[in-house]
Amino acid sequence: MTDAPQEQSLFEAPPMAAQERMVEAILFASAEPVTVADLNARMPHGCDAAEALTHLRKRYEGRGVRVVRVGEAWAIRTAPDLGFLMQKETVETRKLSRAAIETLAIIAYHQPVTRAEIEEIRGVSVSRGTVDQLLEMEWIRFGRRRMTPGRPVTFVVTQDFLDHFGLESARDLPGLKELRAAGLLDSRPMPGREDRDEERDDSEDQGDMFEQEP
Repeated sequence: MTDAPQEQSLFEAPPMAAQERMVEAILFASAEPVTVADLNARMPHGCDAAEALTHLRKRYEGRGVRVVRVGEAWAIRTAPDLGFLMQKETVETRKLSRAAIETLAIIAYHQPVTRAEIEEIRGVSVSRGTVDQLLEMEWIRFGRRRMTPGRPVTFVVTQDFLDHFGLESARDLPGLKELRAAGLLDSRPMPGREDRDEERDDSEDQGDMFEQEP
């Protein structure tokens, strides 16, 4: 039995320079990050979007915008050091409660995590409104159910969460300073927590992104 012949394209793939231009056009026009698979699907047969991305990313090094990875997708974003120029274009500042920040932090650092596990870490119950708010913001989503009694649902952070903070993956997470700078946490510490907050700002421990409630 012989192997079936591989399907051959009737046309040669465009030059790599042309493929770079195609990837650049798609990323520039897309409101959301685009995966390599989606890029290949839009481009002519025989194109190599992954290689084109590598060349394009190098070409944008040191420019006002960069080609960045967001989770499993790619996007064109403003260079971090020029972010201050975009401040006037900010339309909405989302304020989260301390409970929502703590819940979001636990999910980000411990994903996939169940509601019961979140409550165990925080030491208090998690209100449905807190979870609903994070789901509505599309910063968390439902993960796979645990293969344990009751099959509880888990929560994980989304690509929108990574994109908002300019993260490639959940391994590079913001701390209190970044959250306050983004307007997501009240900069005024709770009474009696001034010293504890300062210690957390300087800590590199993942768990320092949230605090235990009394």
